[in-house]
Amino acid sequence: MPSSNPTPALENDDVPIDSSQPEHNLQVNENDQDHVIEDSFQKTKRKRKKTSPVWNDFDEVEIEGGVKKAVCRYCKYQFATGGLGSSTSHLKRHSQICMQRKLHMTKEAKQTVIRFQPSNQGNPFMSPGDRYTNEKMREIVATAIMVHEHPFSVVEEEVWMWAFQYANSDFHKIGRKTAREDCLRIYEEEKKILKALLRNIGKISITTDMWRSSHQVAEYMVITGHFIDSGWKLQKRVLSFVKIPAPRRGIDVADAIFKCLKSWGIENKIFSVSVDNASYNDSCLKSLKEDYPLSRMLVLGGALFHVRCCAHVINLLVQDGLSQIKDVIGKVRESVKYINHNDARLKAFCDVVEQKGLKDRKLILDCPTRWNSTYHMLSAALKFKIAFPSYKEREPHYKYAPSTEDWENVEKVCQFLEVFNLATVVISGSEYPTSNLYLVEVWRVKQVIDNAAEDTNSFMREMAASMKLKFDKYWGECNLLMAIASVLDPRSKFHTVNICFPLIYKAEVAQENIEKVKNSLEELYAEYVSLSLQESSSNEVHTSGINSSSSSTQSQSLDITGFDRIMSIVREKEAVPAVKSELQTYLDEGVYIPDGNNNSFCVLEWWRNNSLKYKILSKMAADILAVPISTVASSLLSVPEAELLMNIALN
Repeated sequence: MPSSNPTPALENDDVPIDSSQPEHNLQVNENDQDHVIEDSFQKTKRKRKKTSPVWNDFDEVEIEGGVKKAVCRYCKYQFATGGLGSSTSHLKRHSQICMQRKLHMTKEAKQTVIRFQPSNQGNPFMSPGDRYTNEKMREIVATAIMVHEHPFSVVEEEVWMWAFQYANSDFHKIGRKTAREDCLRIYEEEKKILKALLRNIGKISITTDMWRSSHQVAEYMVITGHFIDSGWKLQKRVLSFVKIPAPRRGIDVADAIFKCLKSWGIENKIFSVSVDNASYNDSCLKSLKEDYPLSRMLVLGGALFHVRCCAHVINLLVQDGLSQIKDVIGKVRESVKYINHNDARLKAFCDVVEQKGLKDRKLILDCPTRWNSTYHMLSAALKFKIAFPSYKEREPHYKYAPSTEDWENVEKVCQFLEVFNLATVVISGSEYPTSNLYLVEVWRVKQVIDNAAEDTNSFMREMAASMKLKFDKYWGECNLLMAIASVLDPRSKFHTVNICFPLIYKAEVAQENIEKVKNSLEELYAEYVSLSLQESSSNEVHTSGINSSSSSTQSQSLDITGFDRIMSIVREKEAVPAVKSELQTYLDEGVYIPDGNNNSFCVLEWWRNNSLKYKILSKMAADILAVPISTVASSLLSVPEAELLMNIALN
């Protein structure tokens, strides 16, 4: 140790160092102590906690050989980790695209929660060096009114104003009219920003759905735009809330939609419109195609324009099937109502549950108009099936206990509906493309219906028979959108169509539909090629016209035979080798096999990385993949600030 330290150093065996030893021995002892200090430092360093927020989505586990891996908590895929202080960029990238994580977050999200800014961005109104101004304070107050849905009169509540004046004596009171003007001003500013963004977008798909304010009885039709931005990110923007009083006619809805599109300057950019199966929507879409100018800009002659909400179709299918077993469902529903009626009944049931050693403690009452809530009610009640008979013995007035046969039927129904529930979750996502996932989910639905139709249980066969009729009604015809979108998924390309179509349709119809998809895909690609050529040659028309005229004059002046002319054309064609189209090149190449779990694959990221290779096809893929196959996303209220401002502007 240095001479300035009076404390004698100790070796590993804790024997005091003798200062009479030679100098080289003292040096060795100092090195040994350095190792001890270094080991102690390493142990302290290893004990430090990981501070990166990405570890909220990963667990560090040790596998064979002492190698540590970071395991995703959602899809269970393993990643290499270098320990403390190592880069976590690859983990962050996976978290952003992990499908299972997105599904989990969507399921956990509350529809009634509205955020003006994501919570991880902190205070959007504060920046270093800012000084207090009444203008900024008015902007914050207006934003608070819109985000939290306060009435404009909140600014005239005296105690709140006292609090603001206590925080800053320079604060000036404002009235409800001023607050309203501030809200409208912010709305107009945000509208200009969104208009500028939409000007640079090629194609936009829209969804419509009915939305009811918590403060009003009236219903509004919400119109939402979906598109892929220049950074290959899927974007969603609410464009308008339109009040359409009942009875709603198709022509009235079409007129409201077109006025909205016209106001945003996107009437010539519409790719598709996704709606539910309300009768007025059919006439609305027909009117938009035939009576409005946007019909001239539709691809494939409008074959992809009308998109039916897949989640709504599944709801109709399941509701039709559940109507066949309403007696069994009724017993479970009445049992849940009876037990949850008051605390005494619930406590008695909990005592039985505890006596039976069951871990679950909660029964769920469904909303009869939503099949998935009925599924969750049955699934929850099934966990307590052994408790209901014992509860019946304690409660003489309880007369709704399902029989053993009923519980067997409930178990079969839950297994049957699990596929429908998962399909609904997948296709209702709003943070990732869903059109490429549509065909596979339809095939799974058809598969479980066919299996149920051959079940030994008569009530399952009756339920499946009713659902099969509804399935053939909505998916009897070839759905071009779901087929083309599946082809543009590089993991499967045409394999999904070739596998699923024969399982969905009859043999002869399946082959016809496969050919129809191939022809439509080629025709659609040709339209995009033509559009690309028009854009690239718009500045060269005049020059090319002069050159063409000059060459024509020279050709006429030459005295050559007809055969010489034919041979000249042949030589020109032979001189230019045939080049495959981007579409043919894409289909001829093998499918893309992603590393690890398929759930972490992002189709938009793949097309972004290959956009230089497929310049035209990638534009087509962006427009197809931006089409939402469900209108559920239109009902969610977790939307960006501009959408909130549009909502408030109507009130």
